[in-house]
Amino acid sequence: MNDLDLFSDPYGDPYEEGQPQEPPSRRDQRRARKRQKRRRRSGRAAFLFALAFIVAVFGTAGVFGVAILDNRLHPPDYSGSGTGNVTVQVKDGASGAVIAATLQEHRVVKSTRAFVKVYNAETRASSIQPGFYQMRLQMSSKAAMALLLDPKSRAGNQISIPEGKRAIEVFQLLSKKTGIPVRDFQAVAKNTSGLGLPSYAGGNLEGFLYPGRYDLDPNGSARKIVQQMVDAFNKEASSSDLEGKAKEAGLSPLKVLTLASLAQAEGGKPSDLPKISRVIYNRVKAGMALQFDTTVLYALNKRTLDVRNRDLQVDSPYNTYKHKGLPPGPICNPGPDAIEAALSPASGDWLYFVATDPTHKVTKFATTDAERQKLEQEFREWQKKHPNG
Repeated sequence: MNDLDLFSDPYGDPYEEGQPQEPPSRRDQRRARKRQKRRRRSGRAAFLFALAFIVAVFGTAGVFGVAILDNRLHPPDYSGSGTGNVTVQVKDGASGAVIAATLQEHRVVKSTRAFVKVYNAETRASSIQPGFYQMRLQMSSKAAMALLLDPKSRAGNQISIPEGKRAIEVFQLLSKKTGIPVRDFQAVAKNTSGLGLPSYAGGNLEGFLYPGRYDLDPNGSARKIVQQMVDAFNKEASSSDLEGKAKEAGLSPLKVLTLASLAQAEGGKPSDLPKISRVIYNRVKAGMALQFDTTVLYALNKRTLDVRNRDLQVDSPYNTYKHKGLPPGPICNPGPDAIEAALSPASGDWLYFVATDPTHKVTKFATTDAERQKLEQEFREWQKKHPNG
């Protein structure tokens, strides 16, 4: 290689022999200019690529943004009144969002947002009653709302269980309402495992079928219905801290319920319950037998105001004429007022009470046996006037 090769321009015109050689400084300038042009071209290309990338990204984001906005303004929804049938339960206190989730879970509506949007716009939405509804599959949210507002869509059986009913009486009421045979409920009472009864229940349903209003599943079994009532008891016992209050009163929860059932069975009016509870406390403390006709009638599975001496001879631990203290368990299913009375009896030294006028639910209290005899005479006078009472 000669010296000229050291200064040859690899990007310029090849050196031609016979041509005048370009001065080195000029060649360097020409190379620098070419390098600058290449940089400018590369920079412009990079800028255009970056610009195209930014446009693509933000353009796509814009498309997605519009889609998301449209989804929020117009959430997925079915059209029409739907097909088929499905039973859906609206629970007590359920919000619009909870109802929407239930409807979507049962494939009634397509999205919760669509139904909530309709729910929030409907002025009558708050009037939707708890219970079971006969709905259709894949309904528009507006059609679903219309059915929930239509009383004819209520599919379940609503029933109110009065306070003080025995288990067998509760079963009879449930059977009449649902058409489920009483024997099916009795079978559940014989096998209470899995119902969630508290340990102190000893596996017995009496006292744990909480009275109140129930919406019954039209497709529910006897076990499912009983489970519903036991669940109601457990919920009430937990919220009222039954076990804690029983401990403070020096009683077991079962004794509280037993005492409450006695007061419930004997009481005519709610105002009588704390007084009757006090009589029970006083008689047990004094070592006296309770001598309640209601416990004898429970043992005999009878309901009557005409209790005879032969009835009092029944051989049963529930015969409080023969056995002192509380019976072994509840004799009915007490309500919250009776339970509260058992925990907080009225102050007084009464040892007796007599329902002197059952027609008007009049109960009078006495502290001496002489006073009791006078009250029993009043009751006999009432019996003469009401021989079929």
